[in-house]
Amino acid sequence: MKIRTCFWPFFIALCPLANAQAPPAKLTLQEAQALALKNHPQIQAAQHEASAANQEVIEARAPYYPAISGEITGSAANNQGRVAAGALAASRLFNRQADGITVSQLISDFGRTGNLVASSRAQAQASAQNYQASRYDVLLAVNKGYYDVLRAQSLVKVAEQTVAARQLLLDQVTSLAQNKLRSQLDVSFADVNVSQAKLLLIGARNNVQETFAALTRALGSEQNAAYDLVEEPLPPSPQSNSDDLVAQAIANRPELASLRYSLESARRFEQAEKDLKRPTVGAVAVAGVIPYIDQVSTIPTPHDYEGAAININIPIFNGHLFAAREEAARYRALAADQRLRDEQEQVTRDVRTAWANAMTAYQRIDVTAQFLRQATLALDLAQGRYNLGLSSIVELTQGQLNVTDAEIENLSAKYDYQSQYATLQYVIGSLR
Repeated sequence: MKIRTCFWPFFIALCPLANAQAPPAKLTLQEAQALALKNHPQIQAAQHEASAANQEVIEARAPYYPAISGEITGSAANNQGRVAAGALAASRLFNRQADGITVSQLISDFGRTGNLVASSRAQAQASAQNYQASRYDVLLAVNKGYYDVLRAQSLVKVAEQTVAARQLLLDQVTSLAQNKLRSQLDVSFADVNVSQAKLLLIGARNNVQETFAALTRALGSEQNAAYDLVEEPLPPSPQSNSDDLVAQAIANRPELASLRYSLESARRFEQAEKDLKRPTVGAVAVAGVIPYIDQVSTIPTPHDYEGAAININIPIFNGHLFAAREEAARYRALAADQRLRDEQEQVTRDVRTAWANAMTAYQRIDVTAQFLRQATLALDLAQGRYNLGLSSIVELTQGQLNVTDAEIENLSAKYDYQSQYATLQYVIGSLR
């Protein structure tokens, strides 16, 4: 009992250490991108789609190889019976059991299978580009989520500093009012400013939770984990002209590459549908053994068999089926061409818009820095005038408000440019 009493305070002292939460893990932007590329279901789904499209190429190539099937047949029939009903008369029925194989091989369909293979191969390449486009979408979401979290966390610090500064002013004004050196109106103004700062802090903290939720979704995770995000250096300024960026986007965007392959696939499929009008040449061979047969005929039946044949199928008329299929394929190819054209125009618009937004965000960095310097200077002057009794509390509180706005604008300008720069890299197909 004495031992327990002796060590009991020691265990109590260790309890806070045991319950303390581990600090959040540090996470760089590159690590966040790697996590998203590994875990995001959108990327995995696109990868599976690309794998399925590769298997369709093998399906289209299958007619180049012989088809081999095994057959086992057993029959029982009444003696002297024959097949009478049906389109064709059959030979006499008899009891038998036989095993054999059938081999069929396409000799030529005059290019149809080749066009089908080319069409499916182009479609597989389009699926591979869709996979790359999914990677870009996820990377853009990670970049935006990452910078949004950094912005939100910085705004929390600004809000906390604002609350502390305004609370200090409130305490000072309250003390002066109690000594009859300031009016109660000054206390009311200062109290209102403190309440506004606290509301700003509440909103900023809520924004941190929202941005972390968005970042967690971009990382492809189901659990909302907190990270200690590492600041990223400011990227270089955008190019002075957007024309080169448009050309780069037309060449690099995976969505456009996917539509080009889809157009090629549609055109090859259209050619394959035209080839339906051509003959098809195939060969078939059979061989097998007949272990048991009920010899009821005067002509003995051998206990093995084999045979081969070549068949030419010439389409003559089928109710305009092939013509309709050809026309449908032609219209789909035309539609694919117009989708490519539409996407090119949309990409051009996106590049110019993203370039303009990035230029504006870059220019806002210097302007907001100047805004912050001037607002800080004005606040210092307003504080001095108020301390000397040369101005009212309204001028001082307005100066505090201007500084808070300037700090928020300055922080937002930095992270907004990083986000806009990532968007610009996305639209030109260079996001890494």
